[in-house]
Amino acid sequence: MTPGRFGDAVRLAVGTLTTVPVPAPRVIDRRVAGAAMALGPIAAVPLAVVAGLVVAGGDALGLPALAVAALALGAVALGSRGLHLDGLADTADGLGASYDRAKALDVMRRGDSGPTGVATLVFTLLVQVGALTGAVAAGHGVVAVVIAVLVGRCTLSMSCARGVPSARPEGLGATVAGSVPVLVAVAAGLLAAVLAGLVLSGPAPGPAWWRGPVAVAAGYAAAAALLTRCVRRLGGITGDVLGAGVEVAVAAALLALAA
Repeated sequence: MTPGRFGDAVRLAVGTLTTVPVPAPRVIDRRVAGAAMALGPIAAVPLAVVAGLVVAGGDALGLPALAVAALALGAVALGSRGLHLDGLADTADGLGASYDRAKALDVMRRGDSGPTGVATLVFTLLVQVGALTGAVAAGHGVVAVVIAVLVGRCTLSMSCARGVPSARPEGLGATVAGSVPVLVAVAAGLLAAVLAGLVLSGPAPGPAWWRGPVAVAAGYAAAAALLTRCVRRLGGITGDVLGAGVEVAVAAALLALAA
């Protein structure tokens, strides 16, 4: 990939996944889109840093663990425009709609949230906040939220790996579906597991090192289960499905680190 195309991929990843202002990519094709999805966790580093600082600051001020967890995850949501949470709600509404594929996709396209989407959103946020509360109370909230936020974005490369179809002929899903080489997607997951283990093996207080790879595996398993369901039910991925995968992966990773 040329430096210009790589720069486009970075701008696409940062501009799509965060509120950090960047110039628009000059070219968006499948190679640029695939690289952007693979760069998802790097683009999300500012979100993870902000969340870690919120946890560290709240802990230093002696704030209740529940409030600290809610503030940290709220900062991540604001820093990503609530994009993934919206995708989670829309995906839940689509999966809960009629078994007619076209109708389910139409429900997801509307953008308003029905009871299924709202309930799924609330339950997922409760799991995330509850798990992070446990990690904060145990003294390792900073590493837990940083790892979980980045693991959630790592799963984007899996959801966009070659062989995964798009549910629609247009939209973000059509642009990124099947755009990431399988070896790149596998390497992203393995690298995430290694780095998570190294972070937890450091001098900072926290769980045993092996909980890092377990958290990565849990996040990937949750996102893969959702991805499989969406491919069978909807015929492939959409931008909403990608966001939903990020949120369920974050929830699963936090649970693994708080258990």
